[in-house]
Amino acid sequence: MKHQASTRASKKKRSADATPGTPQTAEHLRLCEAHTGGVAPWRRWGPYVCERSWGTVREDYSEDGSAWEYFPHDHARSRAYRWGEDGIAGICDRYQLLVFALAFWNGRDPILKERMFGLTCNEGNRGEDVKEYWFYLDNVPTHSYMRMLYKYPQREYPYRQLVEENRRRQGQREYKLLDTGVFDDDRYFDIFIEYAKKSPEDICIRVEAFNRGPEAAELHILPHLWFRNTWAWSDPRKSEPTIAKGPAGKSYLSLLADDSQGPPLENLQFSYRLGRRYLYGPPGGELLFTNNETNATRLYGSAQNPTPYVKDAFHRYLVNGEACVNREQVGTKACLHYLHKIAAQGCEVLHLRLVDGELRSPLGEVDEVVGAQRKNADEFYEAIHPPKATAEEKLIQRQAFAGMLWGKQIYLFDVNRWLDGDDMAPAEARKRIRNVHWRHLNSMRVLSVPDKWEFPWFAAWDLAFQCTTLSLVDPDFAKENLWLLLFEQFQHPNGQIPAYEWEFSDLNPPVHAWSVWRVYQNEKMRTGKADIAFLEKCTHKLLMNFAWWVNRVDREGNNVFEGGFLGLDNITVIDRSEKLPGGAALEQSDATGWMGFFCLYLMRAALELAKTNKAYEVLATKFFEHFVYIGAAMKKMGGRDYQLWDEQDGFFYDVLRLPDGTFKKFRLRSMVGLIPLFAVEVLSREDLDPHPEFLANVEWFMRNRPDLVGHACYVLDGSRYVLSIADSGQLQRMLQRIADPNEFLSPYGIRSLSKYHEKHPFCFGEKCVGYEPGESDEKIKGGNSNWRGPIWFPTSYLLIRTLMKFGRGLGSGLTPGEPQKHGGQVVPIALACEVANRMIAIFKEGPDGRRPCFGPYEKFQCDPQWRDCLLFNEYYHGETGQGLGASHQTGWTGLIANLIDEWRR
Repeated sequence: MKHQASTRASKKKRSADATPGTPQTAEHLRLCEAHTGGVAPWRRWGPYVCERSWGTVREDYSEDGSAWEYFPHDHARSRAYRWGEDGIAGICDRYQLLVFALAFWNGRDPILKERMFGLTCNEGNRGEDVKEYWFYLDNVPTHSYMRMLYKYPQREYPYRQLVEENRRRQGQREYKLLDTGVFDDDRYFDIFIEYAKKSPEDICIRVEAFNRGPEAAELHILPHLWFRNTWAWSDPRKSEPTIAKGPAGKSYLSLLADDSQGPPLENLQFSYRLGRRYLYGPPGGELLFTNNETNATRLYGSAQNPTPYVKDAFHRYLVNGEACVNREQVGTKACLHYLHKIAAQGCEVLHLRLVDGELRSPLGEVDEVVGAQRKNADEFYEAIHPPKATAEEKLIQRQAFAGMLWGKQIYLFDVNRWLDGDDMAPAEARKRIRNVHWRHLNSMRVLSVPDKWEFPWFAAWDLAFQCTTLSLVDPDFAKENLWLLLFEQFQHPNGQIPAYEWEFSDLNPPVHAWSVWRVYQNEKMRTGKADIAFLEKCTHKLLMNFAWWVNRVDREGNNVFEGGFLGLDNITVIDRSEKLPGGAALEQSDATGWMGFFCLYLMRAALELAKTNKAYEVLATKFFEHFVYIGAAMKKMGGRDYQLWDEQDGFFYDVLRLPDGTFKKFRLRSMVGLIPLFAVEVLSREDLDPHPEFLANVEWFMRNRPDLVGHACYVLDGSRYVLSIADSGQLQRMLQRIADPNEFLSPYGIRSLSKYHEKHPFCFGEKCVGYEPGESDEKIKGGNSNWRGPIWFPTSYLLIRTLMKFGRGLGSGLTPGEPQKHGGQVVPIALACEVANRMIAIFKEGPDGRRPCFGPYEKFQCDPQWRDCLLFNEYYHGETGQGLGASHQTGWTGLIANLIDEWRR
């Protein structure tokens, strides 16, 4: 893989001067430090290890593409990964040569706890679901300070019970780890893991384990150090790096990792080596060694292992009592084994240090470094939090940022090599299952992922929202991620942006241009820095993407788009990613709305670029006109006798067009019909006066094509141009539904499907869709995602911003507050304020002292050791606000940080 243009540019020395608007905290100064080379020193080590590599597409070499079954959890301890490691609270270097993570054993579990356990898509009664409790409590952009909490039961972990009971409960409420009783009587350990960097290559580690139970209990702590297997995939095998016993003294012992004999990384344009690394720990630990190699004998019976010391050796040694570790004290995987008997309500602290050189007293200053970096993190976030946020809202925002920053993962995937296999060619059939047109995709990038256990891969539209949140604390990383999906080793030569590894060719909503604009604006507003180069290069590649959309999903050439899946899983009665029989086509309100949205942000970017290059005014004109065509098409449908807008109901609907020319409206009031509202922009004369050519073109178009413009652009007060698919009358009709508690307005935000359909389901053929505020029984695109009623942060966030734009455009002059209605009309800005506050309230203690996000779980609601440990779920119950779906999807639910930032200033 080439190390692309952004890295080449970074080889030029960066300015060490922070821009005038940048706070001068220690973390902000680290982010601005000058550096040369491909990797910024403070970013060389980070939490780039995923929580689950088993069950992923990358590790799937099956004939039928059944990734979950091909590489199950039971294989993970014994089988070397091809495309990246996993672990608990794991960290690694930028290219994941060397990994550090923690493992635990309570003396009772049948499996050494080296990774988080969960159910596969087919095992869980609500799809894939992790069955552990851990919380990302703190993190900063350079990862100079990180803190995580893992709650480890003292009783035997109920692996079989979780599988069998969830299987039995098909269609019922999910069976969680708390439901098993394993945490009863507080018989568990709270294990806090902290990382603090003294320098870019010197990482102090503090593990503090509390026994919350009524009796003393044993806890085995095994800090692991191992090399990712980069040597076993060719014939002959390549040379291996080594980990051996390191120097020892009265107050320490150590492991020494050395990659000098290991194979160099391929596809980089520069040499990358770690050199020697020392992991220091206190005396009294047992040094254990094996190799990061597959135990083929266990997995495949008759196969012979390449070495007598294999990946699962520590599990077998500790749990089974086998003599299976290397007594010569060398290997590619090693650990320090400590056994603690922790008194009831007591705690033990373990100090560790991972550093690039020998130290005489390595552990003496661990607490000091951790304390100093914890203080630096406090100062950093005090500079980030908005001034009107309460202490509780600051806690919520900080944990949301922590989840976003822990959610970085090195995404290793060479699709061409994966399809063809390594030393042994895989079954020919698998080359026709998925991603066959994406052989160019080749990643060694650190990316923001939605959830490092449930979704340990990038997803295009998730990443766009994630970057808008990350830009509030780490704009450089946000910009890099947005650019990477447009770089030639990700973006398809035809212009398509890859969706996600289960099928890169799937269609996600085209939100990338919006995110590029938001990230650009966020940085500009916060620091005074306008990164024109970033905006310009992204705009060029987005032009290719726009052309791909127009050619791909507007089959009739009438500016009405079909789109397909578009991320909303089960929102309608049919699977929109499947081709309809007999030549029928579904003309989609959301697809067409998204394309109008896409046009407006390309227009905005072109106008910004035109400030320094007038040639971009022509491009801005093109996207203005294209937007008008789309807006008109949604009403006129290219001259046909039906529209996506329904005058009778005052709502946008999908239309099923049949081959004989007849059509069927899907009268289902859902997020699909709200998305066209997102396509709105307000341009003032102050915005337009610097662009006389663009303004002249707009005015000419409005005079000469009133038949089109009247449907998508109107002028207010002679000074504001409102570009909107919905005109003011249509907007008011839709706002009445949005603000209606019996339709879209939930106590906790905006429902993804109107509550009206609870008693009036929409049916088409034998299939029906009704309002389901929690988890759905209809599984489309996986297991536990439900768009038939719950609250989803990304679309709700866009709706809030849409309402703010309409408020600005319509110039109501009314102030936010209750009620939302004024003189019978809904005031957009007041509704936006109300929705934002309701969504923030999901995570806040109510008058009864309970947080809606925790639902009925008393442990979370009442226990002081649980109640401030937040999870950021995939979506939220439409009536109760309880978190549902993926439990660590700080990804786009991290937008709670944006809401607090924007509504508490």
